[in-house]
Amino acid sequence: MVGILLVALACTLWSLDTLVRYPLVGKGVDPIVIVFYEHVILCCIFFLPYFFSLYTRIKNLNRKDAFSFFVIGALGSAVATVAFTQAFIDINPSLVILLQKFQPVVAITLAALILKEKIDSRFLICAGISLVGAILVSFPDLSEIRNLTLDLGTSSKIRGYFLVFISVICWGSATVFGKRLTLSGYQTNEIMAGRYFLGLVFLLPFLSYNSSAFLLPENFDYIKVLIMVLISGALGMWVYYKGLVRLPAKTTAIAEMFFPLVAIFVNWIFLKQQLNLIQILGGLLLVFGSFTIQIKKY
Repeated sequence: MVGILLVALACTLWSLDTLVRYPLVGKGVDPIVIVFYEHVILCCIFFLPYFFSLYTRIKNLNRKDAFSFFVIGALGSAVATVAFTQAFIDINPSLVILLQKFQPVVAITLAALILKEKIDSRFLICAGISLVGAILVSFPDLSEIRNLTLDLGTSSKIRGYFLVFISVICWGSATVFGKRLTLSGYQTNEIMAGRYFLGLVFLLPFLSYNSSAFLLPENFDYIKVLIMVLISGALGMWVYYKGLVRLPAKTTAIAEMFFPLVAIFVNWIFLKQQLNLIQILGGLLLVFGSFTIQIKKY
């Protein structure tokens, strides 16, 4: 039970950071630039000491662990973020958010194939209930695209759907390979250090195509960025990995669906966006499915 609560707390912290992130985007700051400087701050201020301690293990790193760090850092922290951001530009943002709900399908499948976690019918039923709940929580997005068809008439739309697919694969994989690193004995701070340093390295090529992106606007609020980094990048991910240590990857993937649930409560409290009955029903289904999996140990 502690594990799923920790992941839910991490989702809460990730949701709070949107109160800072979206206003920055509204000021014209490229989202990729925000993510880049987030990685710079995390690497230079928070995780540099742990990277040096990790270095002694890197010299004897086996291929399996090296690939796991590559997945959570290069793919999960860099590529997935870039793909997700660009997808918002290419296709309907509501569709991007809705398709992200299928990320647990990737994580659960990989957990069975790579970690050999047992997936029985009872787990699948509860996971299905949680998935339906997560989709209903995002009902406003579902309503907005109910008349939308998969328009593949332009190259940008084809690219958009492809990028959503990439982000779903990368983030789902990061859950599983992060779990594999915990099973290999790596500490939370070591995993986070490897994640953010590799993420930073693989973000550089994306920014090299637009050198002007490094020029931040004059009204750039460094204090708010630091708060955002503390909330989501440092504390949020630390709590998440503490939860991941206690949970199977398949259960963690279901618990991560608390993010849209917490996000609507954040919007309700801070942005005065009211909840509707369908969202409340979806939240109840998500909580029921997730906690049933944890309590029954499916």
